Amino acid sequence: MSSPNVEPNIEERRSSPRQRFGRLATIKLGIGIAPRYVLVKNTSAEGVRLQLNGIDALDEFVLLFHGSGGAARDGTYRIVWRQGQEVGAKFVSAVTQNA
Repeated sequence: MSSPNVEPNIEERRSSPRQRFGRLATIKLGIGIAPRYVLVKNTSAEGVRLQLNGIDALDEFVLLFHGSGGAARDGTYRIVWRQGQEVGAKFVSAVTQNA
């Protein structure tokens, strides 16, 4: 039986809190590749957690939100971790007019 005063040995690396999102966004993987929808599971000021559902995401991509995204913002993101069909991606730069 574990003691209630003992916390798991998990290092929190986020510098801002996550917010549950649970909505679709458009992911653009590159020129000539059709845009697809991904499920944005949560957002923070620094990035997003996505469920890819079979999409082979490149290390960098453009993500476009539809409507109010809270902390989420349209722009270029870079994947920082992968776990099965989920990825964590860091916001890199604002989206350009050509995205």
